[in-house]
Amino acid sequence: MNNVLTINRKMLLIYVMGIILVCIVATGKLAYIMIFKSEYYTEKALDVQERQRKIKAPRGKILDRNGKVIASNKTVCTISVIYNQVKEPEKVIKMLASELQMEEKDVRKKVEKISSREKIKSNVDKKTGDKIREYNLSGVKVDEDYKRYYPYESLASKVLGFTGADNQGIIGLEVKYEKYLKGMDGLILTPTDTRGIEMENALEQREEPVPGNNLTTTIDVNIQQYAEQIAYNTLEAKGANYVSIIVMNPNNGEVLAMVNAPEFNLNEPYKLNYEISGEDKKKKKQDLLNKMWRNQCINDTYEPGSTFKVVTATAALENNVVTLDSRFSCPGFRIVDDRKIRCHKTTGHGAETFLQGTMNSCNPVFIDVGLKVGVKKFYKELDKLGLLQKTGIDIPGEAGTIIHQIKNVGNVELATMSFGQSFQITPVQYLVAASAVVNGGKLVTPHFALKAENVEGDLVEKFGYKEKKGVVSKETSDTMKYVLEKVISEGTGSKGQVEGYKVGGKTATSQKLPRGSGRYIASFMGFAPADNPRVIAMAIIDEPEGIYYGGQVAAPVISELYRNILPYLLEEKEQGE
Repeated sequence: MNNVLTINRKMLLIYVMGIILVCIVATGKLAYIMIFKSEYYTEKALDVQERQRKIKAPRGKILDRNGKVIASNKTVCTISVIYNQVKEPEKVIKMLASELQMEEKDVRKKVEKISSREKIKSNVDKKTGDKIREYNLSGVKVDEDYKRYYPYESLASKVLGFTGADNQGIIGLEVKYEKYLKGMDGLILTPTDTRGIEMENALEQREEPVPGNNLTTTIDVNIQQYAEQIAYNTLEAKGANYVSIIVMNPNNGEVLAMVNAPEFNLNEPYKLNYEISGEDKKKKKQDLLNKMWRNQCINDTYEPGSTFKVVTATAALENNVVTLDSRFSCPGFRIVDDRKIRCHKTTGHGAETFLQGTMNSCNPVFIDVGLKVGVKKFYKELDKLGLLQKTGIDIPGEAGTIIHQIKNVGNVELATMSFGQSFQITPVQYLVAASAVVNGGKLVTPHFALKAENVEGDLVEKFGYKEKKGVVSKETSDTMKYVLEKVISEGTGSKGQVEGYKVGGKTATSQKLPRGSGRYIASFMGFAPADNPRVIAMAIIDEPEGIYYGGQVAAPVISELYRNILPYLLEEKEQGE
């Protein structure tokens, strides 16, 4: 019996000691939580008691070089309901359906949904939002927000780009400079009950958003508008697929205008800018939109044709294989290996100097010159002029050169390349190379961004770009300026003349693949003043109807543009000097 009692006492003691130990551990843990983790759990408790809603930061503006706003923000509203605060559901449903132009059944689903907060519609214009607020119906919330707004609508659409529903950049400068433009969202902290439902008449806390930085660009709205007007007139007159125009400062790479007509409405970027044919209807909507958004100056390559003779001539002069007085003969064709390559003048130009051959845009002369330069030296000059790599322009999606590997280039390939066939580059690549030829030999980086500033006007960043000097000798550059001025004053580019100004330039008529398709690209590059270039421009017309020669249809485009902008542009530069 005593043994049994002893065992029971021991068991009781162990049991009691166990309870005491558990209590000690629990007390210790509680003390640890209260002393060392109190801040953490306080925050967690607050999280339960507060609901967070973002306040979108106003996106930074995009400005032209003169301070004109070309991308801004428009105040819009987000309409939502709080289920447990709605006292007159039928009245709320009818009002919202009417003011928001929505089906009653769609509104009803949202209003009657048991949730802490249900969004009815976003991006509602402020006028409508204010009207909804005036009804003063319980449970209906109107929060102000921002939507991207483009005051010039389609101006430079494929350069600027646009933003999505979340206000993030999608294409163009909007996406390239996202980190500068986007700002920092704020918060609205709203008290909730234990069920997570917002409490009526409770005071909200706000953390104000930080606006994005303003981006000043190289674009000149006046020049862009002139260029777009001329591009659209040409597009209609020639029934072309598209017309592209680039206007740039050849000395620093600042792009003053870039047009890709037809442009699209930046305020309605998902609306196609053309009627859909039966064939197009079979394609996916996204494919059609991607096509509409493409920037042909940067995203697409083409055979440059005779404008490329500027590069071949430069390579020949740099390597001392010709002088302006070197003699050639053109019978209307040249036989290279087993290939007969024709001149655009089928009867031939006869005897001519290199200068005359350039003025006449004679293919046989440039075939001879290209073969004299040779493959290795030819490719070396292409590389120096930046034609074997991307330019680094600050627009996403830049295409690269499509060209033969040097080991696969024979006489025929070199002959055709010498006058701009059998390889492809982008228009902006060509314009950069041409700029180096006429600016004294400096390879510039084409660009749009100048600086970013905060809303107070403080400088956040001044953008810099690579330059490479000495890619062409000054002597060759001076010679080419003289030659290209002769092309305009006395040669194939006569329709590129501008009264009162000396203009240099080169025409081109490129046959699109497959050969013999009857489809052409007409183009023209021109710079002014010819002896001291301050501006260089290029026009490209894709598949013009009727007359398709570059000298006939593309040169007048730049001539008309220059008649409008040269007085303004050159006077402005003189005043700034």
